[in-house]
Amino acid sequence: MLENYYRELVKFLSARLGNAQAAEDVVHDAYVRVLERASDEPIQQPRAFLYRTALNLVIDGHRRNALRQVEPLEVLDAEERFFTPSPQVLMDQHQRLDLIQRALAELPAACRDSFLLRKLEGLSHPEIAERLGISRSMVEKHIVNAMKHCRIRIRQWDNT
Repeated sequence: MLENYYRELVKFLSARLGNAQAAEDVVHDAYVRVLERASDEPIQQPRAFLYRTALNLVIDGHRRNALRQVEPLEVLDAEERFFTPSPQVLMDQHQRLDLIQRALAELPAACRDSFLLRKLEGLSHPEIAERLGISRSMVEKHIVNAMKHCRIRIRQWDNT
């Protein structure tokens, strides 16, 4: 049901942000947030919920950027130098990555490729469509379906 709002939301955010690529990134993140939400309670107004989630992500991004502009570079460098994840965190991240790779391997090639080209190579939807020889709307559907599939499979594996 949420797929129906994808293009509409991208256009809305593109106008607000002045950048279609940034808008697509925010919309993807919003879809992930909505699909991964912890509550089993059904969303009463999915369109409004998705828009609010996306706008909250935009606001959070602006706040983070404002904070980064205020902090001197030396502080940012020092924080990065001292952050080393624990062995447990690294192991958890590797296990998570393995689960995602397993879930992606279950997908049809065009679906998996659309997702990977977007998330790993940062290609836009039109670029992916051209590269794979499919329509832009098919690219959008593939990406949303890949996110849904990964979310469902990881939840299943986490519960076993």
